[in-house]
Amino acid sequence: MNLDTLGFLAGTVSAIVFLPQVIKTYQTKSVKDISFLMFSLATLSVILWLAYGIILENKPIIFTNGCVLILSLIMLYFKISYGKHEKNK
Repeated sequence: MNLDTLGFLAGTVSAIVFLPQVIKTYQTKSVKDISFLMFSLATLSVILWLAYGIILENKPIIFTNGCVLILSLIMLYFKISYGKHEKNK
């Protein structure tokens, strides 16, 4: 296995880690136990890693952090959107 394959494999697993939370939040429309601060910091971290990967032209880092950024932004959107609805209940 070459190094890029290992990087893509690790990146895929890293991105999949966020997927169950995104799916559960979408299904339940509940974000009361989701930390806005945690997902904000995670999103900032991923943006920095993505910039690092782009500068290095490292495809596994770009792929991983691009995927995780999308999922993190979805969770932040859910937190803001669904959070408004939960406050109105």
